[in-house]
Amino acid sequence: MSHLDHLRTFIDAYRLRSFSRAAESLGMTQPAVSLHIQALEAFVGKPLFVRRARGVIATEAADELARAIGPMMDGLEMRMASYRSSGEMGGTVHIAGPSDFINSKVAAGLEPLMAQGFQIRVHTGNRDRIYSLLNASTVDLAITASMPDEHSHGFAQLLTERLLLVVAPGMAKKLGVKPTAEKLSGLPLIAFDEDLPLIRPVWTSLFQFAPTMQAALTIPDLRIIKDLVVKGIGWSVLPDYQCTEALESGQLVSITSRQGAPTNNLYLVWNKASMRSPRIVHVRDFILGMFNNNA
Repeated sequence: MSHLDHLRTFIDAYRLRSFSRAAESLGMTQPAVSLHIQALEAFVGKPLFVRRARGVIATEAADELARAIGPMMDGLEMRMASYRSSGEMGGTVHIAGPSDFINSKVAAGLEPLMAQGFQIRVHTGNRDRIYSLLNASTVDLAITASMPDEHSHGFAQLLTERLLLVVAPGMAKKLGVKPTAEKLSGLPLIAFDEDLPLIRPVWTSLFQFAPTMQAALTIPDLRIIKDLVVKGIGWSVLPDYQCTEALESGQLVSITSRQGAPTNNLYLVWNKASMRSPRIVHVRDFILGMFNNNA
């Protein structure tokens, strides 16, 4: 058996932190994966994983080996994939991401892929659900606002969002030219969730201390939050892409300037093993091109 086969098995087990998931990814049995790892451990003379009831933990030797051979294996896989027939295009591709971002920036742009014969299946949810789907290989690609783990995932930045504190014009008059923390705390806050992930960086930037208030209303959909703020029901923080039209039309007023607003990056993420498929590479590159073309 070629050591290349062993190394390919090792890289999948290392990135997925599981022999069983590596077996699924490679179309092998779990005992076969174990035999490959044992053969490689005998070859390098060091244990590569510590077995646990759920998954495996990589040793320092595994970290060193993965850093050394991971990029070369990825390059080889991608080069081999490029030689496969273009007839593999089309088929079903699963994508996960936040529903509001998919709605605002992604869904309509996927039309050319459908014309090429792809069936796109979109899954939505919060960060935990998105990574759960990705790690289980239920989806091929994912969009997330959190920095991915470079050991197990490949990723590329899609865009940088600017976080703006927004209110309806009537509420802006109540707050005055320079709103204070006390004035804002006295008005209803509408937030994505109890942890105030968007509110926190903007509030801290404005007032130099962390927010201590609770939201009057939480709802995990930025589109609904925007509509409620436009109606004057409360104030919130929104990414610039969600509220640009409302700001330009005068339906919303931004308390924070775009130039000084806190920023956050959004990423397209994939399991590195999925790049063996030309179909997934094609869809990944298409989505990246959607954002590069708008840059």
